[in-house]
Amino acid sequence: MVFSKDNLIGFLLALSSSAFIGASFIIKKKGLRKAAAASGVRAGVGGYSYLMEPLWWLGMITMITGEVANFVAYAFAPAVLVTPLGALSIIISAVLAHCILKEKLHQLGVLGCVMCIAGSVIIVIHAPQERSITSVQEIWTMATQPAFLLYVGSVIVLVFILIFYFAPQCGHSNVMVFTGICSLMGSLSVNVLNY
Repeated sequence: MVFSKDNLIGFLLALSSSAFIGASFIIKKKGLRKAAAASGVRAGVGGYSYLMEPLWWLGMITMITGEVANFVAYAFAPAVLVTPLGALSIIISAVLAHCILKEKLHQLGVLGCVMCIAGSVIIVIHAPQERSITSVQEIWTMATQPAFLLYVGSVIVLVFILIFYFAPQCGHSNVMVFTGICSLMGSLSVNVLNY
């Protein structure tokens, strides 16, 4: 795939976004550990000493920088190019956790990282060219297509079922409920940004 100048800028912004976001998790965790060691109270049990820790704030600033870069990347490149590159932040975080925090990266973690890289590369290589939209009427025509309306309706119904039925019953013990809500809403926002 040959990148246009805008696509290349968006691609580079998305890559830098992944680097900033992946590194921010490590920086924040180091800040949390440092604050817990100093105060004796972990953030998970009600400690707030991390708010006075400069390293934790550096991690937050790093994450905000990454999110801003990701947001700006959507202005230059299509969502089909930017979105899969967000998965690279997981890989960066896993590698940095292994190297800096001395956490173990097991075989399944390595396999997951390889699959993220493979998926991102395949999607980026085969990303279609974004077609230009010339009028509001064209956006309205695309947004009122039956397939898109069915998709939006299905996502909204599934999100409401997850929020009002599954979250109260098993949301506190099963991370998949909130992951599902986040993923469905994320897919909806990416598709809406595509239009």
